[in-house]
Order: sequence, then C-alpha cells, then structure tokens
Amino acid sequence: IFLPTPKGTAYESVKIAIETGYRHIDGALIYYNEHEVGQAIRDKIADGTVKREDIFYCGKLWNTFHPPELVRPTLEKTLTTLQLDYVDLYIIELPMAFKPGDEFYPNDESGKWLYHETDLCATWEALEACKDAGLVKSLGVSNFNKRQLELILNKPGLKHKPVSNQVECHPYFTQPKLLEYCRQNGIVIVGYSPLGTSRDPSWVNLKCPPMLEDDLLVSIAKKYNKTTAQVCLRFNVQRGVVVIPKSFSPARIKENFEIFDFSLSDADMKAVEGLNKNIRFVELLMWSDHPEYPFHDDF
Repeated sequence: IFLPTPKGTAYESVKIAIETGYRHIDGALIYYNEHEVGQAIRDKIADGTVKREDIFYCGKLWNTFHPPELVRPTLEKTLTTLQLDYVDLYIIELPMAFKPGDEFYPNDESGKWLYHETDLCATWEALEACKDAGLVKSLGVSNFNKRQLELILNKPGLKHKPVSNQVECHPYFTQPKLLEYCRQNGIVIVGYSPLGTSRDPSWVNLKCPPMLEDDLLVSIAKKYNKTTAQVCLRFNVQRGVVVIPKSFSPARIKENFEIFDFSLSDADMKAVEGLNKNIRFVELLMWSDHPEYPFHDDF
C-alpha cells in the first residue's frame, strides 16, 4: 500500500511546510521516508525557523511490531532514523497484528496474509513504558473502533490513556458517532484523507465519487472565494477534528494552510455535514478476515 516517495520529495515538502507555518508532521516508519523528514526538521531547527518544541511529530507502530518486546526497539528505530530524541505522539497504526519479521506485508506462497494473535492491551503497556522512558510525549491509536478503544480505556491499571484516534474523516465520511464517543472520552480525532483520496483502485473504494468535485462544496467554495479543498479542511477544523492533508506540491501545501482567515456559517456547516454518505474511501478489505479488522462494527 505504502510505496517509497521519490528521493528528496519528502525532504523538500516538509521544509516548505514548516516555512509555510505547519508544525504538526504526520509520519511513519512504513512511509520509508523518515530519514528525509527528520533531516528537514533538523535543518529548519538549525536555520532558526523553529525550535524542536515547536514541532509536533507523530510516528506510528506498524502491524508487524505489536508484540510487546518489539515496541520499544521499533520506536527507537524511528528516533534513530529521524535523529530526534523523542517523538511528540506515537500511535498504533492499525489494531491488527501481522506476523512479526522483516516483511511489512507478510504472506505465504499462495499469497494469503499472515496474521498474528493481537493483544492490544499488552502492546499498549509496552507503549506506556516508552512514554515513561521519555521516548514519546503522548500515545494514541489509529483506525480503532469503539470496542477497541474501550479495550484500552477499560484496561486494569491503565497509566496513560490514548490522546488521539487517527481515522478517515471528510465531508463524505463525517464519523458522527465515533467523533461523539471520542469527545466524551477526551480523545482527539485526527482525520486522514481529509480531502478524499487518490483514485488508486488497488486500495481505494471507487464507489465513492471524487469529493472535491461535489456541487455543494463547489458552490460554498465560490461563496467564500476559497477552493473546495479549503472548505473541506475548514469544515473539519471547525468541528474540532485535526486534519493532516498530504501533498508534495508546494502550491497545494500553501493552499491547504490558508484556512484560518475565514469560517463557515452554521448553515454551511450543517449543509456540508449533510453530505455524509457513510462510505469509506479506505476500506482495507484485503484484511477484512483479520479478527481485529476494525470496520465491521457500526463505529
């Protein structure tokens, strides 16, 4: 699913983003570019643009590293690659454990996925130890449903609760129930694919039409003299959802940041909320037979 970005792309994009004003950088070991991201952050610290404490870096624990004894070495690998002393947030990328080993996407000769027994509470305890050791400031999760969040929240002897849940969130998939549940429990929703996704049929649900061409979004964008992308981002930010738009285009990186000089009226917020189709772009159906596949549940 995640292919390496062309050499130098991540480095240049993160530098431009920091110069533009972005401070939250969402990364992962499995994006194969943490060396470039770390270099860009360190260069922008060295030239005085930012201090380390201005930057909020999120790293992720991949599915093949869930066994408790692998958690700290995996986080340390991210820190070594970034050449940073700590990350601000470290999250379980998916609630599904895969067979540990060198392969990020392990499968057998017949192409069948190789899963691993998942014990989210044991993985969480190993993450808590990383926080206590000062390797990470805060802990979170990603793609967890309500039941999986409750496993952690109700864990006996919980030391550090998840501060965030990174999930798909945009006008066509507004996550009202999960958002409300997370609000009640003091968990911030971080929305990935806030502008929809690419149209790559190998991992994207193409039953969902391209969101940025939506007639209502186009008309609202005209009204505010903004782009549909800016309206989508503003919509989520205004309802307390953190957005992490992905772009390697300098012009779009800047455009995506220009959402703090306007706000949507209550009527327009309601109208955009009404676009919810409750259809995911990112379904991960190839793993739907995993015992902890998160998207069978209502939320």
